[in-house]
Amino acid sequence: MTLELPEAVEKSHFGKADFRVRNRIFMSLPEDNRAVIKLDLDQQEMMAAAEPRVFKPVPGGWGRKGWTSIMLVACDDQTFRSAIRTSWRNVAPPALRKAFDANPQ
Repeated sequence: MTLELPEAVEKSHFGKADFRVRNRIFMSLPEDNRAVIKLDLDQQEMMAAAEPRVFKPVPGGWGRKGWTSIMLVACDDQTFRSAIRTSWRNVAPPALRKAFDANPQ
């Protein structure tokens, strides 16, 4: 699902898979059962309140910057797809977001 997003590529961050758009990380896979995505603080608060078993702020400073864990065993496909699209939009350049919005997948 992640590589379906425009210009998304898989690379590595500290030996773990990550996904980037124009070299900006929007998701990483630090563990088999957990993904980490980039949200703004309002998005993080809303998602964690709505689905506390699925979304949890990363502990410490990274979590205060919006980095949020997705507990994959508790997350359905539709929720995951929506979350990674939100994260992608948060780091993608404005022109790329605009082009994607004009022709969504």
